[in-house]
Amino acid sequence: MRYELLVASRYLLAKRREKFISIISLISVLGVAVGVCALIVVIGVMTGFDNELRDKIIGANSHIVIEQEGGIADAAALIKKIRTEPHVVSAAPFLDGQAFIRAKDSMQGVSIRGIVADEELKVSKVGSYIKAGSIDGLKDGGMLIGIEMAQRYGLKLGDAVSVISPVDGEAKDFKVSGIFNSGYYEYDSALAFVDLKEAQELFATEGKAGGIGVKIDNEYLAPELRIKFQKELGFPFYVKTWIDLNKSLFSALKLEKLAMFWILALIVTVACFNIAATLIMVVMEKTKDIGILKAIGATNNSIRAIFTLQGFIVGAVGTALGVAGGLGLGYLLEKYQFIKLPRDIYYIDRFPVDIQYADVAAIVVAALAISLLACLYPAWQASRLNPVDALRYE
Repeated sequence: MRYELLVASRYLLAKRREKFISIISLISVLGVAVGVCALIVVIGVMTGFDNELRDKIIGANSHIVIEQEGGIADAAALIKKIRTEPHVVSAAPFLDGQAFIRAKDSMQGVSIRGIVADEELKVSKVGSYIKAGSIDGLKDGGMLIGIEMAQRYGLKLGDAVSVISPVDGEAKDFKVSGIFNSGYYEYDSALAFVDLKEAQELFATEGKAGGIGVKIDNEYLAPELRIKFQKELGFPFYVKTWIDLNKSLFSALKLEKLAMFWILALIVTVACFNIAATLIMVVMEKTKDIGILKAIGATNNSIRAIFTLQGFIVGAVGTALGVAGGLGLGYLLEKYQFIKLPRDIYYIDRFPVDIQYADVAAIVVAALAISLLACLYPAWQASRLNPVDALRYE
């Protein structure tokens, strides 16, 4: 062990033995620990929100959407062409529109999506979201509704609902053939699925599909494939990805995550100011020791190293405690989900936690770097002491 580290650890151990640990030192350790713990948990929760929303949004939609102004007349031919492209898993037609739904003397505006049941199962996770009934019922004039909509109107399987066409105002009757729960409030409360042919009649599109949903083997390749599809199909087709359709939401989440990192990093910074204050006090207390060390040959660099290591150890201990606390609290939040959220405000009903090791590593490096910076001035001040002045009155 280098003697600088030995002396630095002796100073810390001696304080413990003689019970001279200052309250400021303890606050410094706890402050760094709390800051690191808060950073890990908050960044993990925000990453979890990001991933959870992404999964919910992609789950009820496809990775890429291809649309044409006025509708796609020959959807089958376009789907056949798309399926030959690399990375494409499947493609299916759909038709989106807004209408009014009437059930049990209540009326609400909803989004109606016409789909081909068998094909839709290949491009989205709608089938896995169904909690009651079956998607096959769409073929017989059925409707698949969200669990929030079902609870709002007191609907159950087999109940009749009417959809009022926005084109001619005529009402078309459906029966609830399935209830789904995507976990995304906007979909569960205001989205209903019907058969594509029923939707085409409802919106009078003359057999045209509103667009083609495309599923690929890697959702992060969507931007790259969008450019390729747009170039090959050209005008009047419009190609959008799941990122484009929710760009503002994901941009806001990214910005909030970055802002929270810097705000919570201030907690660590304040704690590190305490480290600097503690070291300045130690330098004043150890003036005689510094004079003796310099008198027997210690260099200025060695004196700087001693006090830098002492402060760095305090920061490292606080960081280690913070990492342990953050990982532990994150595990408890993920496993027991004891904090519930209102779904109509936060889209989901719990704290989703996804702690990434890269984020933890970045937080640890930032905390240790701030701790190290806090040690520089006190260590420099200690190295400037003249041994003659330090021992003059001893």
